[in-house]
Amino acid sequence: MSDHQGKALFSGDLGMLHDAKLVGFIATTNPDKAHHFYGDLLGLPLIEETPVALVFQCANAELRVAIAPPFEPLPFTAAGWQVTDIEAKADALTDAGVEPERFPGMEYSERGIWTAPGGAKVMWVKDPEGNLLSLTE
Repeated sequence: MSDHQGKALFSGDLGMLHDAKLVGFIATTNPDKAHHFYGDLLGLPLIEETPVALVFQCANAELRVAIAPPFEPLPFTAAGWQVTDIEAKADALTDAGVEPERFPGMEYSERGIWTAPGGAKVMWVKDPEGNLLSLTE
């Protein structure tokens, strides 16, 4: 936390997460489908499989796909990746049967990519559970 002057409110060990590795969490009720989606389709290496989670390696973090009871997916982006050549990624995902998500009131390219006012290109997809994921270039 910080106060209005930008100074850390916590000092010592409590303020030291800036150099700690982030671990992201996504839920699934079907680890086999999650393994196929995150491992085979997205190409994330599986580094651990336990009775409670699948753990995939990302470039600078781990993604823990937690095995959960039935749930309602969040209505907003749960995780996202910075990518290069988003058009090629969009083509590969579409070829693999992963369709882009489109939201009302937003204009998209043929590939389902939205260009933000600042120029970033964004594509959203859902995993087999309906978790919303983004790719941004």
